[in-house]
Amino acid sequence: MNLERIYRQAPASTLISAAIIIVYAGTAIQSRSLTNNLGSSSIGDAWILYAPAMNDGFGPLRALGGMFLHVGPGHMLLNLLLLWLLGREIERDFGSGLFALMYFVGGIGASAAVVWMDPFSPTAGASGAIYAMMAILVGLFLLRGADIKAPLILIAVNIGYTLMASNVSLWGHLGGLITGALLMWPVIRAKTQKTQWVISVAGLCLVSGVLFLGLSYS
Repeated sequence: MNLERIYRQAPASTLISAAIIIVYAGTAIQSRSLTNNLGSSSIGDAWILYAPAMNDGFGPLRALGGMFLHVGPGHMLLNLLLLWLLGREIERDFGSGLFALMYFVGGIGASAAVVWMDPFSPTAGASGAIYAMMAILVGLFLLRGADIKAPLILIAVNIGYTLMASNVSLWGHLGGLITGALLMWPVIRAKTQKTQWVISVAGLCLVSGVLFLGLSYS
């Protein structure tokens, strides 16, 4: 399978994945380490989600930047695999633009949850947005009239992993999952794609507002 074919199957997922790989490479080069790639990286320092640092420099944009940072190749590759598998399915039905918007709504919603519930824990990774995509996949299966058992098992396994693993952002994962679930229900009930876009833009405004409100209290 060549890169052109991969891109044609899921353009937004491919571009987001490429951006994640490029950012990881940049942090690894700066830190001179594949596993401790954020240890001495100016990109990592500027982009990592950390509420006390979100009033200076990269500021609130850390809620986005942190979605492209990963701690080591294992963390990155797992998220890239899930992003590709979920993204390809969702893009096929909703289109690349709407998928990308929902992805970032989920990621910012996850960041907002971390800012509110665990503001003093530096957090990095695309996992929050990916958990949102898991919830949206359930809605997509409902829309297709398909058996939702598989996406529900996927969510259950990943929640179990979140609860058992150390150094995992519980609130990042739960925040993404909840954001995706709240977004999924009106989106799948919408009669037109225009309405789906309006709902998703409203969702983006809402999670951004929750994020900024959280920053004012952190």
